[in-house]
This record gives sequence, structure tokens and C-alpha cells, in this order.
Amino acid sequence: MAEKAKQLKNGYSLEKKENRTGWVFLAPAVLLIAVMSFYPMIRALLLSFQTGVGKSMSWTGLTNYIRMFKDKLFIQALGNTFLYLIIQVPIMLVLALILATMLNNKDLKCKGLFRTLIFLPCATSLVSYAIIFRSLFANDGFVNHLLMSIGLISQPVAWLTTTSTARFVIIFALIWRWTGYNMVFYLAGLQNIDYSVYEAAAIDGASPWTTFWKITAPLLKPTILLTAIMSTNGTLQLFDESVNLTAGGPANTTLTMSHYIYNLSFQGAPNFGYASALAFVILILVAILAFVQMKVGDTRD
Repeated sequence: MAEKAKQLKNGYSLEKKENRTGWVFLAPAVLLIAVMSFYPMIRALLLSFQTGVGKSMSWTGLTNYIRMFKDKLFIQALGNTFLYLIIQVPIMLVLALILATMLNNKDLKCKGLFRTLIFLPCATSLVSYAIIFRSLFANDGFVNHLLMSIGLISQPVAWLTTTSTARFVIIFALIWRWTGYNMVFYLAGLQNIDYSVYEAAAIDGASPWTTFWKITAPLLKPTILLTAIMSTNGTLQLFDESVNLTAGGPANTTLTMSHYIYNLSFQGAPNFGYASALAFVILILVAILAFVQMKVGDTRD
């Protein structure tokens, strides 16, 4: 009994030492996350109930949150952002899934080259690719020159200074940049599906379309759900394209919520309280849409 008690005591002390060692390694990361993430979030939440700047900040309760319902510019930015979300995300994800399915073919030659070329836009600097797109779609840019040379248009199109075309350029740029990123996720999921499943379907006479809908799509459902949530999150926080491609114009018709928050904070007289309130609205929208997508996508009993 004494020997058993000693073993239990030694085992307990060893477990205690391991736990302490684990916490020692975790402590720096926990501290950094707390200081760099959670503290700013709490400060931003407190700011959202205040108005003013610096020492003149004063508590105003829900004033900032009430104000946004009367703010036409915020409503416009919200509508612009959801327009990008509704159009761009489905097109991008479907295109990424089609490309991943094509590039998963074991008989396809130069698969590595094609995968790299499609993924490369994702590795491009945001500012660099925005400058390239501004050059391509300028009045004297390559796109207008090409369309005029083949007779589709008779005069240059003002792509970046007309509402409909400026929105199109942003959506096109987003699809170009992020399709390859999502394709990589789908490729990883497809490579975890045993190829014998497809061979069995081919033997049974299943068409490529039937194989896709009955085998590929159901087995990739968790990955599709993940990419949908990430893409929704990213689009609701869209900033770089609005700033670098169109500067929110013309007449704020391409302005996004994140761009508007930036303008409130750093353009003209700063309004950190109202900007913080809008930031938390984005957080709530992201959380709600992610929750809905998970509920819709999760069909487990």
C-alpha cells in the first residue's frame, strides 16, 4: 500500500510538473493575444459608447449605434458591401470548385504548373495588383484598347468613374485574386477522396455531372462550408480594393464598410467612437452570417 501510494504521489507530481511546463510555454502566446487582440477589442467596445477625441471623450450610451440607422453614407456602404458579397462570393467559390475538379484529374499533364499559375494572384501584393488593375482599366488602358481594336466599343469606357463598371472592376479583381486561394482548399479536400470511388462511378455509367453532384459535392461539403464562411468574413471586411482601385468613388457608390470606418477614423476630424460602433456592427454581421451558414451546412442528426 505504501509503495502504491508513493507511485500515485510521484505520478501526480509528474502530472503537475507537466501542466506547469505547458503553461510556461503557453504564457507568452496567451499574454500577446490578450494584449494585442482582446484588450484592443474591449477598448473599442468602450469607445463605441463615447464621442469626442482624447481627453474630451464623453459617455453617450447608444447614441453612436442609433446614429448609424440615420446615416445614409453608412447604409450605402452597407449596401455596396452586400452587393459584392452576393455576387462575388458564389461566382468565386463555384469557379474555384470547377478548377479544383479539373486539376484533380490524375491524367492531366502539367498539373503543378496550372495550379501554381491559378494560385499566384493570391500571392500578389494588394497594392501592386490594385495598381495593375487601375492601369488595365484606365481610359487609355489595355482593356479599352483591346475592346476598341476588336470592335466591341467605339470609344473608351470610363471603367473606374462610372458606378456600374467600377463595381464590376472590384468584383472582377476579387474573383481574380481569391479564386486560386479557395481552389487550394478544394484540391486538398479532393485529394482525400479515394480515386476508386470515381472509378466505381464510371463503371456504373455515371456521367461527370452526376459524379460531381453525387460524390464530389457531398464529400467536399465541410470544405465548401469553410471557404464560404471565410469568403463571407473577408468580403464584409473588404477594404483594399475600395481604397486602391476606386477610392470609394464615384460619389461613394463603391465605398465599403471598412473603408468608411477608415475615413471616419483618419480622414478629417477623427470620430473614433462612431467608427468603433460600426466596427462592432461588422463583427455582429460576420458572426450572424457564419452561424447561419453553419446551421444550413450542418445536416447531421
